Amino acid sequence: MKKQFKMLLGALLFFTSAGAQNTDALFLEAAITKLRHSKEYTLKIARLMPEEKFSFRPDATEMTFGDQLLHISANMGWLCSRYLNGSENPVSPTDKKAVKKDEIVQVVIKTYDYAISVLEKFNTAQLHDTVSFFAGPMKKLQIINLVNDHQTHHRGQLVVYL
Repeated sequence: MKKQFKMLLGALLFFTSAGAQNTDALFLEAAITKLRHSKEYTLKIARLMPEEKFSFRPDATEMTFGDQLLHISANMGWLCSRYLNGSENPVSPTDKKAVKKDEIVQVVIKTYDYAISVLEKFNTAQLHDTVSFFAGPMKKLQIINLVNDHQTHHRGQLVVYL
């Protein structure tokens, strides 16, 4: 009886662990797909705004349209480089000063491509690792969600600018 219980417990632990790994892989795959779609949608919005309106801001206290795009890029690059893979942020200080539409669009493309690449190379075993974040400790899984939430929030603001 003891032997059967141990075998049952072992099988249960194995399948629970395998299920968790599968769930993590599905989460990461969904995050990559979402980021690819977000890139296309963000670029569509950026390309809809005429060059002369990239300096538009709906209120003196708000970022310009171009600054919103650079903010999305800088934040995404920072979160991915600082918390997910430790590489250098692809958004340089020069990129952050871009003002021309085509320059800003190139920064957006470069940053989304970088973030997608980080997630494609990400090891699902690290999703539950905790990192020290200014708002308190967070799992890397939460950082990936934050990447999506932050750019979605600011892209929503861009829609209003149009």
